[in-house]
Amino acid sequence: MSRKCSVCKRGSLNANSRSHSNIATKKRQHINLQTKKINGEKTKICVSCIRNKYK
Repeated sequence: MSRKCSVCKRGSLNANSRSHSNIATKKRQHINLQTKKINGEKTKICVSCIRNKYK
């Protein structure tokens, strides 16, 4: 299963990690995914969707 929210379809972002000498190396910023049972099946949902839709 990929690192995407099954509700809003958000995924990872690309960013740069900067060293002290300002050299850029690429990194990925993953969203905060949690597993939650919805209608009896496990799904991966981001925390912002849980806060907004599934209280």
